[in-house]
Amino acid sequence: MPNIKSAKKRVKIIETKTLQNKATKKAYKEAVKAFESAVEGNAKNTQELYNEAVSKIDKAWSKGVLARNTASRKKAQLAKMLNK
Repeated sequence: MPNIKSAKKRVKIIETKTLQNKATKKAYKEAVKAFESAVEGNAKNTQELYNEAVSKIDKAWSKGVLARNTASRKKAQLAKMLNK
């Protein structure tokens, strides 16, 4: 446990940011899973789910949760699934 006041504050901030990052990551993973299950089930709303998943991936990238190439690769994989 830190003794210095600024170090204590950093610990609190890191805990908050960690929770925010986990929430962002969970949101995009859930969106991707929903899209994948819709594609496997031949659902009619796959385009809407695709748009939502891509939006969540872009948001995760803009917040620094995902790297640029990772986000791009995931979006390409989803597009490939959509077009099959």
